[in-house]
Amino acid sequence: MKAWLLAARPKTLPAAIVPVWVGSMPLLVDGNPETGSWMLFWFTLVSCICIQIATNLFNDAIDHKKGADTEKRLGPRRVTASGLLSQKAVMGGALFFCLLAAGISIPLILERGWPIVAIGLVSLFFAYGYTGGPFPLAYRGMGELFVILFFGFVAVLGSFFVQSGLVGDIQIWTLGLQCGLYSSVLIAINNLRDIEEDRGTGKMTLAVRFVKTFARWEIAVFCLLPILLGVGLSLAGYFHLGNGLLFLLLLIIGVPIVLGVSRTEPSEKYNKFLAMGALQLLGFAALVSFLFS
Repeated sequence: MKAWLLAARPKTLPAAIVPVWVGSMPLLVDGNPETGSWMLFWFTLVSCICIQIATNLFNDAIDHKKGADTEKRLGPRRVTASGLLSQKAVMGGALFFCLLAAGISIPLILERGWPIVAIGLVSLFFAYGYTGGPFPLAYRGMGELFVILFFGFVAVLGSFFVQSGLVGDIQIWTLGLQCGLYSSVLIAINNLRDIEEDRGTGKMTLAVRFVKTFARWEIAVFCLLPILLGVGLSLAGYFHLGNGLLFLLLLIIGVPIVLGVSRTEPSEKYNKFLAMGALQLLGFAALVSFLFS
């Protein structure tokens, strides 16, 4: 059981939880009992967590098969590469969580119809296609773009659609972009930490393609741009200006991340910055709940 818990990578789950939270809270905490459904929220949340776990399991097994997880790894232990679980077992576990995610989404399909089927099929396909298939995104330097699209726009807008039946206005789309950028902080730090290992195994992340300076600037943009977008929403009248300026509080976490990765060479110390990135993402979720309550 401990090996499966390690393979599921629980520290990555905020990237699945926060987009659902952000997309749902505008209709769940607005004080109107006629809007939103907590039941649909929980089905959406658990389904997305299952997809995230499936993605992690596919990643664990496929990276081992491709030789991307080596003894030089600076991040958490991988169960397939370390021999804790067989590749066949991990792939089977990934398929199980894909099926579980599909089953849990049935109430969402009954409520909102074919758009949920489309979102689900695409999400399940890329759970595997992120590291597997003929064009693995993580190996082509498209990991950050994938995260912005799926952990930002698709997950946030999809969750809002589940709650409302609507695609959302510019406010919801901006929240999706903010969420995607904050989620991308995690993968960008991970890729910068693993730059030497990835270069040696042919995993062409953006950090490998454009070297450390680019990766550090990328992390800075991902940490700071969401704050500018939040202030912009306030200036545009979507939030009371005083409340909107609360986005500046996220600088308390974002600035130390940016300074930390700029002053520290890639090493195990980056695992601390990853934890801070997850905290930043959770802080954003808490702020969204406050702004809409």
